[in-house]
Amino acid sequence: MKSTMQDAPLLISDILRYGQQVHGDSTVITIEPGGYRSATFSEVAARAEQLAKALRRLGLADGDRVGTFCWNNQGHLEAYLAIPSMGAVLHTLNIRLPAEQLAYVINHAEDRFIIVDASVIPLLAAIKDDLKTVETIIVAGEGDTSALGETLSYEKLLAAEEPGLEWPVLDERSAAAMCYTSGTTGNPKGVVYSHRSTWLHTLAEQSASSVGMTEKDRILIIVPMFHANAWGTPYGAWMAGTDMIMPQMFLMGEQLAAIFNEHHPTLACGVPTIWNGLLALDSPVDFSSVRHITAGGAAVPQVLIEAFEKRFGVTIIQGWGMTETSPLAAFGLPPARRIEGHDEMYYKIKAGRVVGGVEVRVVSPEGDVLPNDGKSAGEFEIRGPWVTGSYYKDEDPSRFHDGWLCTGDVGTLDHQGYMTISDRTKDVIKSGGEWISSVELENAVMAHPDVFEAAVIAVPDAKWSERPLVCVVPKPGRTPTAEELVEFLAGRVPRWWLPDQWAFIAEVPKTSVGKFDKKRMRAEYAEGDYAVQGVALPK
Repeated sequence: MKSTMQDAPLLISDILRYGQQVHGDSTVITIEPGGYRSATFSEVAARAEQLAKALRRLGLADGDRVGTFCWNNQGHLEAYLAIPSMGAVLHTLNIRLPAEQLAYVINHAEDRFIIVDASVIPLLAAIKDDLKTVETIIVAGEGDTSALGETLSYEKLLAAEEPGLEWPVLDERSAAAMCYTSGTTGNPKGVVYSHRSTWLHTLAEQSASSVGMTEKDRILIIVPMFHANAWGTPYGAWMAGTDMIMPQMFLMGEQLAAIFNEHHPTLACGVPTIWNGLLALDSPVDFSSVRHITAGGAAVPQVLIEAFEKRFGVTIIQGWGMTETSPLAAFGLPPARRIEGHDEMYYKIKAGRVVGGVEVRVVSPEGDVLPNDGKSAGEFEIRGPWVTGSYYKDEDPSRFHDGWLCTGDVGTLDHQGYMTISDRTKDVIKSGGEWISSVELENAVMAHPDVFEAAVIAVPDAKWSERPLVCVVPKPGRTPTAEELVEFLAGRVPRWWLPDQWAFIAEVPKTSVGKFDKKRMRAEYAEGDYAVQGVALPK
């Protein structure tokens, strides 16, 4: 028996139209050096129509890729809306990728057009001669374009078109957007999102069990739009009518504090290093409007969550996902019914609770599915309608297992669906046959009041095969010693986890999306860049 329901495709153009018609008065604020500019959803939608008309006039065809080399701003949002809605494919280009990898992803995706912010022209110009498929470069903003050769002006293109457009009816399973992984091992891999997957992901993000954006909210989108769709927040906010605050770049410290003080967001999303930077400020930050902050991309230390609640009265909610999962897969709101003996912090320090719509399981190295008992540790595998089933032009079977995506994250899953991530498969330390979690050890070290950041990598050891090396960034004006930190850890971690090798550094290297770059750290250690101190461990 079939249903009586109408069969309508799930398209990004429908998200665009809904925000345009129902939430036309909601606003998009772009933070620029020295000020800001704003536009209503109605105005942004009209400009998206003009952009689509201009691209079509230039010869952009269905399925063609358009690279966007842009910060978080109104123009980038217009591209988010227009390019998929017209039947082309939005390809967000990571501004922080090394030049060689940036050229690789543009060529691999076969981008025909690139829209570039004027402020990052030099980065694109450095690889221009290596680009094989790019025919047209469109520059948004004012700047010297001579290094790019012949270019077109974004604003002039839009000015030549009238608003108003009948968006085409597309196959909901056709490509809407694509993003490449950050390429920490080998070349980046391409993930292609469909209209359908984006639509369903947007609904999941709007759920009250998730980010739960509403028309009453104002969201500060710090996570970059050039990676993992800014966690899907532009589409979620557009559908909900949530005002968007978009910083032109990955802001830290005083600049970010000024945005909170002036624009009063109710929600904000960014990686833990961003939030840790705010704690280091002596100047006041007005969090009175904020109902919660979302952190993802790396584990959030308990000490950071506690510090935010104590100083700012704001709860940090962890989320977990990947480029491959659109990215929302888990969100860490504490449950209404807690396990006996556990307080809310027990849940807040977990990676998140699996969201409705995706399935997650834990698998042993031997391939056995492990119980959801919160104790059995293995690699997380995931499947669902907004999870990739392959990589673009890359049939890598090692990342897929019986239709499930192998995430590379290791940890446990409890019966309530809460995930605890202990490590990445490539970062787990195996010392004398025992596993040491670099993530848990980092969090324990960062609980010391004199430590700003700590990153742990495995280093070779003649007796134990591997031992942890802890690289510590002290807080300004503090000088913790390795001996003090070992004494602090004693009783907080298993005895065999106690590190006997330490290094004090000025800064932990970060990846293009703000994660600890442990690949680079291992290389720097091998090259002798760290002044390693040996410490005698307690008997």
